[in-house]
Amino acid sequence: MPVDVEEVLTGLLDETKKHLVIQEDQAYFTDPIFDIVRNRVNAEICKTLIRMGDLDHVPGLIRYITDHQNPDGSWNEIHPQYNQPSALITSFIGEALILAYNHVRMDASLKRARGYVLSQERAPGLFLKSAQYTADHLNVDASCGAFLAAYGNLFSDQISLDAAHRAAERICQYQAQDGSYPYTSDKGSYPHALDIPCIHYQGVTMYYLAKINAVLGKDWINDSLMKGADWLASQQRDDGSFDWSSSGLLFAYYLSGAQAFAYASFLHAAEHDSKYLKSAEGSLEELTKNINGIMLRWEGGSWGSLSPLTSLRTSRIGDFPLKEQVFRIGYGMYREIARRRFSYQVDPTVFHILCSLLGIKASTIEASNNYPDLFMTSEVLDCLSYTISHGGNK
Repeated sequence: MPVDVEEVLTGLLDETKKHLVIQEDQAYFTDPIFDIVRNRVNAEICKTLIRMGDLDHVPGLIRYITDHQNPDGSWNEIHPQYNQPSALITSFIGEALILAYNHVRMDASLKRARGYVLSQERAPGLFLKSAQYTADHLNVDASCGAFLAAYGNLFSDQISLDAAHRAAERICQYQAQDGSYPYTSDKGSYPHALDIPCIHYQGVTMYYLAKINAVLGKDWINDSLMKGADWLASQQRDDGSFDWSSSGLLFAYYLSGAQAFAYASFLHAAEHDSKYLKSAEGSLEELTKNINGIMLRWEGGSWGSLSPLTSLRTSRIGDFPLKEQVFRIGYGMYREIARRRFSYQVDPTVFHILCSLLGIKASTIEASNNYPDLFMTSEVLDCLSYTISHGGNK
């Protein structure tokens, strides 16, 4: 019997509300593991509440969100290891403000957000993620483009619509022949170029590119999305799980939210070819296996299925020097072990030792165990609520 997406969404949302904090006329969500308040998490959950008609805390969330906007119109990406302005995060919050527009109007805040995102376009369709991460991330281009498309549609703003068009052109330009979208099109501030395929970010890029095309309605964008769906489906096994050996971005290895983005992307593709409905159903079923109250950070796995072959195959993706390849093998195996261990505590000590031994600098939190992750949960909530609100409850 197919999984009921609305039932999954409702259960996740109920668990997520346990982390809601209400202070006077404001509301926000606190991360239960890292004890931080992320702007993106508040925005993604706010969008979900609006789509589900659960409006009680929406004004409080919007007040909290807008109170934390920077003078230049941006919002910070708040992470356990850094806190800095980001066009990516600003685009997510801008989308939330647009969705909330009929309930809580924040015209001045929205206008400043639009101005900031436009100011971060450093080449046609290339939007800078943040000062720390300067590569051309195609998923960032897609996310910024989706916000600008929605803004342009709401306010009949041709400048924003043109920028969204440029973002879509750039994404399609860099799509590989096999249909995959590389994580980046250049090196930027990374030690090595990350122009490699990634299952998680394939779904992310498609999800936001489809939102751009919901406004622009271009056949060439749709053609790109269908090619993208072909590649994503080719990585999916018959039971709905993904073969991660073809996914080269190790910090996104086995992220549980990949199935939510895939679900939304497959449903979009199914509007043009019903064969993708099976892929969507498989993704939703796999997603439910990684719920422990809220979403786990990574897909779990049995100890009996542990094998070094997946990591070995992954390590060969991309053009990396020998030391980096060795690190990638170790990183992959570390993730394979970590996703099979569960704890409510996050301990990255082992990963830091691995990085130190190989002289590698990493910016992510890489715990030696799986854990309930509000950040991943908020992404899943956004994807699932979007599909339901657009008739995807199949």
